[in-house]
Amino acid sequence: MAMTPEHKDALARGREVATVVKTYLSALEANAPRRGRRRTTESIRSRLESIAAELVKASPLIQLQLVQERIELQAELDHLEAVPQIDMATLEADFVECANEYSESKGISYAAWREMNVEAKVLAAAGVRRTRRASNLV
Repeated sequence: MAMTPEHKDALARGREVATVVKTYLSALEANAPRRGRRRTTESIRSRLESIAAELVKASPLIQLQLVQERIELQAELDHLEAVPQIDMATLEADFVECANEYSESKGISYAAWREMNVEAKVLAAAGVRRTRRASNLV
């Protein structure tokens, strides 16, 4: 049996919405706050300069530790510079456009979104309400 154009459009829309939701949730996870102060490329470069200065007058054991720190910092800097910066504002705007539709079609509750670290203000902007309960989905 052949699919109707409407059915094909609905399937395509579902894939688009799922992709937007997945991308946004992945970005939230990648940008989640971590323990300690977050390092920036500037702070890493500053520390690399300090290490270069310290190496000149350090004892051999301290030099060894500084060289290891330099290697680790350079690897971290290379990684930070290679990873494209995430435009959270655009991802959030796209998410707001389709989160309620996704919630409705998949039975996702407000509480589930909050457990995934989606902010309440984002859910409000998307039209996902707290009154949506799992018991309402049956």
